[in-house]
Amino acid sequence: MTVKENIRALLAEKCVGIAGAGGLGSNVAAALVRSGVGHLVVADFDTVSPENMDRQFYFANQAGSPKVYALHENMQRINAGTKFTMFYGRVTTGNVRQLFSGCHVVVEAFDLAEEKEWFAVWMTKNLSHIPLIMGSGIAGWGHSEKIRVQRSGNLYVCGHQFETNENEVPLMAPHVGLVAMMQADIVLEILLTKKAPSL
Repeated sequence: MTVKENIRALLAEKCVGIAGAGGLGSNVAAALVRSGVGHLVVADFDTVSPENMDRQFYFANQAGSPKVYALHENMQRINAGTKFTMFYGRVTTGNVRQLFSGCHVVVEAFDLAEEKEWFAVWMTKNLSHIPLIMGSGIAGWGHSEKIRVQRSGNLYVCGHQFETNENEVPLMAPHVGLVAMMQADIVLEILLTKKAPSL
């Protein structure tokens, strides 16, 4: 086998959780499916909106559809061999363990700061053996050099990490895409350098 074939074989055995299927989550999913990750667990309660189409991995004819179902459809077109577990509903303290405890890595891709906060606290307290990759600070444009990764144990935070008013500095495809690709790249780094937990 070639090196690339070996990598694909290893990734095919891995499971990655994605909490949120918006700009970050949908683009992370696309990158991981293209890379050959074998199983994705994706949870989101929202529907596809035309207003967000500029930065999310959806198409105009999917407007109004639950994001998890639309994303599943799009990912199947990339790689029909990938296994998907899609949950249409909110991620809560009551279901997060059931959703993500079987994952080698989890990506946080929520919109709201309070959602990000409780999820990070819960994961680091209850599933601290699973690496968690978060997104923080993705609004605006330019100054790409300020987008970075902060690492602390099993917690990784991607983004420029500046607080911004999205009414004045909106979310735009390039920054969202950069952070999503950074999150996906860290997933691969963890899975391919034996930092992922054994299940």
